Amino acid sequence: MEMEQLIIENVVKELAKRGLLGNAESTEPTIQKKRLEVNTGADVNDNPGQEPIEVPDISGVWVPNPANYEAIVAMKKETPARIGLYRAGTRPKTKAFLKFLADHAAAMDAVFLDVSEEFLERMNLFCVQTKAKDKEEFLKRPDLGRKLSDEAVKTVLEKCQKDPQVQIIVVDGLSSSAIEANVPDVLPVLTQGLTAAGIKVGTPFFIRNGRVGVQDHVGMLLNAEVIISLIGERPGLVTADSMSAYIIYRPNEKTVEADRTAFSNIHKGGTPPAEAGAHLVDVIKQILAAKASGMKLNLHA
Repeated sequence: MEMEQLIIENVVKELAKRGLLGNAESTEPTIQKKRLEVNTGADVNDNPGQEPIEVPDISGVWVPNPANYEAIVAMKKETPARIGLYRAGTRPKTKAFLKFLADHAAAMDAVFLDVSEEFLERMNLFCVQTKAKDKEEFLKRPDLGRKLSDEAVKTVLEKCQKDPQVQIIVVDGLSSSAIEANVPDVLPVLTQGLTAAGIKVGTPFFIRNGRVGVQDHVGMLLNAEVIISLIGERPGLVTADSMSAYIIYRPNEKTVEADRTAFSNIHKGGTPPAEAGAHLVDVIKQILAAKASGMKLNLHA
């Protein structure tokens, strides 16, 4: 993140010196701006030399004299993709490039930063880790992210209820940002909805450096009838805060991906977290009734 911030700051300062931030792009509509706070761990007001970075809004249509302006506007209303931003020669325009750098930095942070201890305490989630000992190994060895470490196995067996109907796990996956942004709204709705339906819910907990498949290990360890993972999705340049839910009925050593029921795109710009929590309760009820998930559940529909 620091490298991208330095690039943005230096580019903006240099362009400002040359007077290229204003009139040079007068063919574009007025661009509204959002503030991106510099993540330094200190108040930026304590350091006058470090001011918040201005990140351009790219929601406008920048193509000069488009053949079908209404069509571009209609497309941009349906997707946050980078449409109608035009170019400067063969390169992106400065404001579009600065927004790209900021979004890329957010995606990098989502992958490499850890879910905070303060967040886990607030959500009352104890933490265990997979066999992937750090982020680098987690990214290079997906297989290690599918198994709990030996220490984690002991902790889970000590702290969790055995034989639950539903076991909930929170997994960082590829976006710690997604977990902190969505779990506070999803988890309470999910647990309260299941409990109100008379379903026995196990002890929720958090898994660091985890992949989707770690739910199989946990499910077999606790003899859970159904296990649901709330896991951070791979971040992109549109959002770094998207979360998925993977649900499986009685996983075992022969489990394949088609056995999982997946619900993705949980974030404020997709399916709102609270709404997703309520929907997941209904899906889990169907899975328990059918005693099947994934493609097998579809056969019962």
